[in-house]
Amino acid sequence: MKPASDPPAARPEAGIALDPSLASLLARLERTAQEPGFLTQRAAALGQALRPYAEYARVLPIAPLPEEQALAHLYLYADYFPTDGQLSLVEQVRDMIEVHVPQEERVWLDPLRHSYMDLLEIVSAAGNGSPEILALRSLGDRKEFTVEAGPFGRAVKPGQVLLTRLIRLPDRSVLPGVALALSAMVARSIYGGADEWRRAMEAQSGTFALGDWQEFAKGYGHILLWQVAQARLGTLMLADERLQYRTVRGEPLLYAVALYDHHDYRFLAEQLAEQPDLRPDERASRADSRAVWVLQEPDDQGHAAVVARLTLTPTQLVVEADAKARLDSLKHVLASTCGFSLHFRGESTQAPNHELPAMDLLMETPPARSLVVPLEEERRLLNDFLESIYLEWAERPAPALGGQTPRHAATNQQQREQVAALIDQLEREDLAHRRTGKPGYDYNRLRAHLGLPEVRA
Repeated sequence: MKPASDPPAARPEAGIALDPSLASLLARLERTAQEPGFLTQRAAALGQALRPYAEYARVLPIAPLPEEQALAHLYLYADYFPTDGQLSLVEQVRDMIEVHVPQEERVWLDPLRHSYMDLLEIVSAAGNGSPEILALRSLGDRKEFTVEAGPFGRAVKPGQVLLTRLIRLPDRSVLPGVALALSAMVARSIYGGADEWRRAMEAQSGTFALGDWQEFAKGYGHILLWQVAQARLGTLMLADERLQYRTVRGEPLLYAVALYDHHDYRFLAEQLAEQPDLRPDERASRADSRAVWVLQEPDDQGHAAVVARLTLTPTQLVVEADAKARLDSLKHVLASTCGFSLHFRGESTQAPNHELPAMDLLMETPPARSLVVPLEEERRLLNDFLESIYLEWAERPAPALGGQTPRHAATNQQQREQVAALIDQLEREDLAHRRTGKPGYDYNRLRAHLGLPEVRA
């Protein structure tokens, strides 16, 4: 994905009235920008304004909003100075002689050239019909303005902030057909990031030339767009962190898993039984030779829900949790209480495949939401985890074999049966089979690696 490859030209936002002559001028500027001699500079300007999305594309399929694209084009028209010596777009249109530019368009040239990107807090809204009047105050220099916003004014409310630019005429200020509405918290984050960047530039250059907000916003308005992209990414990450994965049975999905080998079942059972937050799962403990402890928390309805499970078998300890942070917390507890009795073999904290949650820049905090994970996806996660665990199992020392590697132990005729019994034990306690009803690994592969006979189900 190349978010800034060819975004559409600036266009009116639904409900924001745009003077026909200004709309005609913006269309003329876009045609000029797409002339062959300017295409390289056009791409450079839009790439500059939307650069974070090109960087995010390597890891996340996140694209700029239409409002960001439109503001980037306004940056191209009004703020960008070509690096190859050409005149700016406004200057090129102003000096046109081979094409007639109507006077009603020309009156917008200087106001557009002097406009700049700004964060404008909505102080108040007045008017019950059209036009809707918005009183705005700049977060940067606290200057106040009044604009006619039309129906768009009824879609926003005081306290919210608009990222836009005002075109100032002698008798009024107008919106350029686009404004990105933000919550106060998101806007403060954007302003704070831009201000920090400005101070860093001042320190680097040793001057205070950027101390004036208007001068900064005019020359570096694209930094505000960069901060919007950063805010969107932060909002996305926060929303993704708050996503709650559920099984098809409606229970928390314990997708974060860690596995340990051990050689001291009784000691570990005693240590886990003493943990105040864990309670034994008696029903599961009666099965085979497993002992199971669970950690519970109340769900949205106040019912106790299992958010972590520790399963102790004669040779392994499996820790399952509903989040990476909870798994890490349990691992710290195990490290402090069980010490060298446990031998860490691996973990998986990969979240299930899912669509990215919606990002709403008007919300202070993304709401928590649940996602039901199909059984096939749960099985895939467990299969991938077990594949990683047993990839080099034959070559790693096993506590159950006295610290020998299974491959070495299998060369001793007296220990081959012990190795075979160990693999049988692993197969019986297969985590994917216990959770999904189907095994997550073909243990005959381990037997084949060690020259042991295959066991048919």
